[in-house]
Amino acid sequence: MEWLLLAVIIVILCFGFVLLFGAPYVPTLSNQAKIAMDLIDLKPGQTLLELGCGDGKILIAAAQRGWNAVGIELNPILVAVCWLRTWRYRKQVRVVWGNLWQSEKWPKTDGIFVFILQKHMSKLDNIITQWPRKPVKLVSFAFTVPHKKPLRSDRRGVYLYEYK
Repeated sequence: MEWLLLAVIIVILCFGFVLLFGAPYVPTLSNQAKIAMDLIDLKPGQTLLELGCGDGKILIAAAQRGWNAVGIELNPILVAVCWLRTWRYRKQVRVVWGNLWQSEKWPKTDGIFVFILQKHMSKLDNIITQWPRKPVKLVSFAFTVPHKKPLRSDRRGVYLYEYK
């Protein structure tokens, strides 16, 4: 019984701790993933970076399109889940356990996908604006970059931005 209590505490800590740095884990629906992939429109062999990769659904969708994909996730439980789910695509997908705000660890990428809270979008915009590896496309689900007009958007709340 003590091990069960300990397991529950560990799960609560893993999922609660990430709220300090980004967003809670909320899975992206398959329809939303397709819309995001269509909007960002990378070419086979290009790289998509997902900041806060959760269960790996976006990484899998990217790999299925022939893209390389890197996911950064802070929650160690979700890192394990994502790694297991993307194992089949291990030649195209890499999962990194780390803080998404450490942009020096971001790989060279052609596109970035995020599903983070609105309060963090300005910080993300500042990092990408100052990031030396451009051009890069950003697709955001549900939240917009303040004071920046999207190139395109979908009525279901998916926004595409480009940084040159």
